[in-house]
Amino acid sequence: MQQSFDTADTLPDAQTHSEGFRISRVARQHAIIEDYVELIADLLDEGQGARQVDLATRLGVSQPTVAKMLVRLSDEGLVARKPYRGIFLTPDGREMAEKVRVRHRIVEAFLLALGVSPCNARIDAEGLEHYVGAETLEAFQLAMDAGLDTFMQKARKK
Repeated sequence: MQQSFDTADTLPDAQTHSEGFRISRVARQHAIIEDYVELIADLLDEGQGARQVDLATRLGVSQPTVAKMLVRLSDEGLVARKPYRGIFLTPDGREMAEKVRVRHRIVEAFLLALGVSPCNARIDAEGLEHYVGAETLEAFQLAMDAGLDTFMQKARKK
């Protein structure tokens, strides 16, 4: 039996509604910072230097845009820049990168379990990872641990 939910058609109370928008605004503000920090960690962990030009190329933005963001990340204590040596993460930056990686992995694995193609799962996870809350991530992980991928494979064969 399929369950029906009408919550999408029902306007929530004002407090719940405003909280949802507030959380989304905060996530949107942090998404770019998290993308930069995660990319820097990825480059460093692959043994590559994290340079401004590398960030610009991989993020698809200009070098002046990257330069502005690096000043912000430095001011927020997330990165350290060493002349002629590149960009490094501070302990706070490393911690943020690890949290983002975990969220990304859970979201991507969940999408893969649903049957989303690997390419689309990676692309979609890149955006969703910033907006998914802890409760939802926990539910994603629980569904995967309970065999969501096997269930979905069987459902697709029907």
